[in-house]
Order: sequence, then structure tokens, then C-alpha cells
Amino acid sequence: MSQLKTIQDEKPPGWLPQLVASKGPRFLQIADALQAALADGSLLPGDRLPPQRQLAAQLDVDLTTITRAYDEARRRHLLEGRGARGTYVAAPKVELSSVLDLSMNTPPPPEGVDFDDLLKQGLSQVLLRADSELLMTYHLAGGSDSDRRAGAKWLEPMFGHVDCAQVIVCSGAQAAIAASILALTEPGDVILAEPISYPGLRTAAAQFGRRIVAVETDQHGMLPELLEQACRQHRVGLVYLNPTLQNPTAVTMPVHRRKELASVAQRCQVRIIEDDPYWLLADAPPPPLATFAAQQAVYVSTLSKCLTPGLRVAYVLIREAPERERFLAALRSFALMVAPLTAALATQWILDGSAATLMAGIRKEARLRHRMALDILSGRNSGAEDGLHVWLELPAYWNSMQLASVAGSEGIAVTPAEQFAIGNVTVNAIRISLGSIKDRARLQAGLQRLSQLLARRPKSLAAGVA
Repeated sequence: MSQLKTIQDEKPPGWLPQLVASKGPRFLQIADALQAALADGSLLPGDRLPPQRQLAAQLDVDLTTITRAYDEARRRHLLEGRGARGTYVAAPKVELSSVLDLSMNTPPPPEGVDFDDLLKQGLSQVLLRADSELLMTYHLAGGSDSDRRAGAKWLEPMFGHVDCAQVIVCSGAQAAIAASILALTEPGDVILAEPISYPGLRTAAAQFGRRIVAVETDQHGMLPELLEQACRQHRVGLVYLNPTLQNPTAVTMPVHRRKELASVAQRCQVRIIEDDPYWLLADAPPPPLATFAAQQAVYVSTLSKCLTPGLRVAYVLIREAPERERFLAALRSFALMVAPLTAALATQWILDGSAATLMAGIRKEARLRHRMALDILSGRNSGAEDGLHVWLELPAYWNSMQLASVAGSEGIAVTPAEQFAIGNVTVNAIRISLGSIKDRARLQAGLQRLSQLLARRPKSLAAGVA
């Protein structure tokens, strides 16, 4: 009792002002005071903080308040625990990369969503409910029953009720595309795609000796009459489409065009790979093509673009049983299974609502970043205001390879149109990815530098102007 009295009689740390009820939750006041003390030098990296029970006694608050304050400070990367030695002020995180990477399509970190906490809680639930031996052994390709049920639930916003027996779980969209090519085409078959398309398709087709032929587009996507013409002209094995927030052009195909393309596929009896990673990030997207051509379509939805690349999980919807078996046989030839622990975490997040929470935060953050890009790039970019990237057409005095090279030399990585081109297509544009820079202020700085670069002429051209 006398020891507790001694602790209570001690004064709280000098950096901590008096807690006032009118200034909001006390745990936030403590966390804010910590942040302010670091900013003004009252606390320095490496300083040891009072034990939680001691501080609770000094402030005459319950222990839960201090625990929440320290947890909030850790979330802000202000504190670090060192086991039995106590809690210390963390050293500031150093940004090791000087390159502002606007080249990789990854989901942006959502504000107000504690990803570390979601990860810890998800893994703890997986380990609590699953046999650890089963998580560390071989599984048949295609996913467990629970993983397929989670996949069916993931696909509900697109299709409504989905029979989980028609869902295949595989290790990412690239694996799904490769397995589709192996399963559904023969050597010498042609794959039809839009002139500017996802580079992974070209890589997979080249590995398997398939040829890609471009079908022209308009502002709504692939032209149905030219698709039908190409189907009559070539021995077509597959049509590849990315109809929602297309990578890289950010075009979302309207519903009437989807129905027209589905009708062509049915008439010509060709199959469609519908690669649809951004549907859940889009604002009121039309129904997938697979809604209108259920027997023709292989529908692919990956978690890498909606949640995190670390979840190498994609859900593939194939309605016909014989084609599912062919797909699974092809998949087993190069990707025996999804890592069971990863698949189990994805399943846990989908079923407990964590995936929806994370995705809502990512969607909100992506839209904030799109508005920022629209303001800074002065309307040069494509009109979509959701998804993970913008497509920026360049002024005539720049070409895309030249701009990407100059931007790279100035510490900004962007992707030129040539990396997406099928055949000899010439498009003068770059793709700018908005999610790969974690800090929004650094993204803003990168976009501003890029805007300044766009506004000036290349030196080689400027030197020749009188």
C-alpha cells in the first residue's frame, strides 16, 4: 500500500500535460502528447517510458487507458517494445529508397486501418482454428472446401450466389492466366487481346508458344465487329479482356459493350479470360462479361490488387466441370497449390469481414489519391477516379520511352506505353501507379515533380529551338 502511495505521489512525466475531459479520449491525449514531445525534443529516440501501471497510478486512470495510449503510439511508430526491458521511444524510420516508384500497381495503405493488427488477429485465428500440421503440408490444387467457400463469398458482389464447387483457388492471377492458356489452347492457336494490354499475358503466351493478335478498340474497349472478324480469320483459342479499370488505360467497358462481346464469343464458340482485378475497387461497375457468357468465360479475381500483393491468392470461376478439370491439370503442372497458410489467412479475412474493412479503406485512399493526381496533372490523365493507376497521354514533344528514361534519371519511376503494347502499336502515354508510395505526401511530391517535367521540353529538342 505504501509503495502504491509513493508511485501516486510522483509527478507525471514533464512532457505530459494535464488530461482534460473536454479534449477528447484520454488515451488519445496521451498519444498526442507523446508525438508533440518527440517533435519539440522533450523526448528523444531511445528514451525509456514509465511502465504502464506506474503511469496509470500517477495519472489516476485505469490501466486500459495507458495500454490503449501506448498501442496508439506504436501504431504511429512512436514507440517500440523491448520485452522485459520496457517501452522506448522509437527511432524515426529512414526512407532508404530515393526513387519515387510510380511504376508498380499495388493497393495504397488505407488510413485508419491498422494493417498490422488485422494481420496479427487473422493469423492468430488461423492458428487457433486450424491444425498447424495441415498448414505445413501438401494440398491438392484448387483449394480446400473452406477456401472455395471463401472464394464464392468474395465473388458474391459480382455474381450473387456462386456454387463453391465452381471456384478454383490458385496462387495469383498470373498463374490463372497461364493455366488457362495451357488448358484451353493448343500450339498454333491465337490469343486475341486489346492493342494495349497487361504485359503478363504476353509473357505467358510467349512461354507457351502462343501468338497474340491485337483487336482494335474505341473509347469503350474492344470492338465487337472486329473481334468477330478476327475469330473468322484466325484459329482463336482465347480472348483476353480486362474490362474494368483496364490496365493500363483505366477504361471501364460499359454494359452494352460487354453484352456485345459476350454475344460474339458465343456465336464464334471462343472462350474468354476475364481478368478482373479492379472490379471491387470501381464505383458501380457493370456486371462482368461472365454474367452474359457464363459457359465461355474464365473469370479471374485476385486479392493482390484489392488487398495486398502478399496474399498471392486468386479465385477463378469456371462453370463447366470438364474445363475446370483441364484447368486444374494445367495448374498442377507448374503450381501444385496455393501456400496453405496464405490461403487460410485469405479465407479468415473474407469470412470474418476483415477483407471488406481493408478493401473499403483502400478504395477510399485510392480515390483521395486520384483526386490529388487530377489536380496536379491538370486534367492530362484518364478520367477514371478509382482503381490504382492513371493513364497519362503525353504532349507531342515527349515520347513515352524518353520521358520514362528522363524521369528515372531524376528519381521517378513510371511505366511507358511500350511495355503494354501488342505488336507494333504506337501510343504516346505512360501509366502512373498511385499506391506503391506509402506516404501520401511523398506521392504528392512525386506527382508535382512529374508535372514539372511534363511542362518542360526535352533538352535535345529545346536546344534546337531558336
